[in-house]
Amino acid sequence: MSANPDHPPRSPATVVIVGAGPRATGLIERIAANAPELHGDGAPFELHLVDPHPPGGGRIWRPDQSPLLWMNSMAEDVTMFTDASVEREGPICPGPSLSEWAGRLREERPPHALPPELAAEAAALTGRSFATRRLQSAYLGWVYERSVAALPPGTTVHEHRDRAVRVTGPYDGRQQVWLEGRTAPLTADAVVLALGHLDAEPDAEQRALTAFAAEHGLVHLPPEFTADSDLNALRPGEPVLVRGLGLAFVDLMVLLTEGRGGRYERGPDGELVYRPSGREPVLYAGSRRGVPYHAKIGYSLSGERPPVPRFFGPAQVEELLSRPGRPDFRRDIWPLIAKELGFAHYHRLFTAHPERTAGPWSAFEEKYAACPPDSPELAALVAAAVPDPADRLDLDALDRPLTGLRFDDHEALQQALRGHIEADLARRHDPAHSPDLAVFLALLSVYGQLIRFGDIGGWWHGFFSFLASGPPGPRLEQLLALSRAGVVRFLGAETAVAADPLRGVFRASSASVPGHVVEARALVEARLPEPTVDRSRDTLLRSLHRDGAAATPAGLLAVSSADARILDRGGRPHPRRFALGPHTDARASGAFARPGTNAPAFRQNDATARALLRCLRDLSCRASLTA
Repeated sequence: MSANPDHPPRSPATVVIVGAGPRATGLIERIAANAPELHGDGAPFELHLVDPHPPGGGRIWRPDQSPLLWMNSMAEDVTMFTDASVEREGPICPGPSLSEWAGRLREERPPHALPPELAAEAAALTGRSFATRRLQSAYLGWVYERSVAALPPGTTVHEHRDRAVRVTGPYDGRQQVWLEGRTAPLTADAVVLALGHLDAEPDAEQRALTAFAAEHGLVHLPPEFTADSDLNALRPGEPVLVRGLGLAFVDLMVLLTEGRGGRYERGPDGELVYRPSGREPVLYAGSRRGVPYHAKIGYSLSGERPPVPRFFGPAQVEELLSRPGRPDFRRDIWPLIAKELGFAHYHRLFTAHPERTAGPWSAFEEKYAACPPDSPELAALVAAAVPDPADRLDLDALDRPLTGLRFDDHEALQQALRGHIEADLARRHDPAHSPDLAVFLALLSVYGQLIRFGDIGGWWHGFFSFLASGPPGPRLEQLLALSRAGVVRFLGAETAVAADPLRGVFRASSASVPGHVVEARALVEARLPEPTVDRSRDTLLRSLHRDGAAATPAGLLAVSSADARILDRGGRPHPRRFALGPHTDARASGAFARPGTNAPAFRQNDATARALLRCLRDLSCRASLTA
């Protein structure tokens, strides 16, 4: 059919996605899933991805990192695909989990083209394995390729291995995305920021510590992604102070031990033993809690799942949001969360371990529901129905296990911490403690509700990570071996670090061993930078804020909870700019998720994809009317 000269072809609708990691990949999967409904007229469509790192894994999950670095989730608990649990308007498009994908690779003839070392890992992977990050990168790359292939016919995808530095354009007009080192921008009908974890400028404390280190010839490594840290400055045999005992610490521990030639072997009694290479520093590690994150639970839930949400679900969220003024987390939200976590815990205890309870679940449930959150009545009910205090849920004790404990000397603390980790490992692999897994599932449910409140402060995210996002059990077993070998020494709770200008060293102390001080010429901040807009090193994010995008009191980019549109300082959503990820106040717990958990990121991706497609459809209709 010949073209009509009175109605020239429309230019393609164009979307620019800044960032090409797992969050962008999940968004593309949802665009492809929703396009038949919302972009089904066959109009041309262009998608630009801007990221200096390969699409799929992006920076954090890039393939060129140490094979010693693992994921902290079992392979069967990692998926990029929606299932029936996900609350969404768009269609469900099932796909394989990481372990299922690896299983399919084993059956392919000819075999899938993976590097030999990754092919061997995929062949050995089981659902209970902890895959390397390099294998996860390959999975994410495959999801990206599959998602791009599912986009509407005629869609053109452009990959730009560049950095985006600014977005300009009128409020309701086409946008310009400027790339570093290029004179002409990308022009877009809509822009999505899927930036992932970003580097940040140091705060006042970090700047002072860095300046002190420079003045005295010391080493200070500020918060950053551990795989990008220059660890060569940490010299063998020398003490290194480490602040943080979470996942960044585990990466640091691995790279400075096995990464420097150390190895593990089993002793005659089956205990793991570390054989040093002699190139390791001595890590003195502490944090506010003073203990490492809880190990990942090493068993599956059998029987009935906890029926959550019950006390912190959509109805309770709606009621809180309908009140005048912003809800206060501690006063209004946390009591409901605590009751929800308790409900999951006791539901599992009564239904799976009834011999440890007094009375039937139905009677307890009715009384539990009637008790006000965090009330004496609730505490009395639990005490009467659960005879053993060890079976009662104590969230304060879980959060701060060393509170009030004091040790006579540094060595007594080491023995106590090893005992704590050994007990945690045993508990997290013993189904007799399956209420812990019920609480884990309730934590995921709670996270899914909290995204509607926007910025709730940082405490919750730390609490969630401590209980639900800890390292694989084998990593804590390695930590025990390193502690016994003297390569890791624990500092204790409420760790404080100070610069000593008289001695020209860093000094660390803790509340756990009063009066004990450790001196070192190196200090490592084992954590990611806070995702704040004003201190981000990302030029684009800072320029958006400078040009009028709103930030929360904690420094997060403010977005609409409905579809992730970026808000201005008057609360007005931008019709053409969207943002997803940890730098926003709608941050979810991860870009990929455990199957069957109604993952917040999947819900957000679906809502944003549908808003994008409606935006393009509306623009297409306008163009047709004016052509």
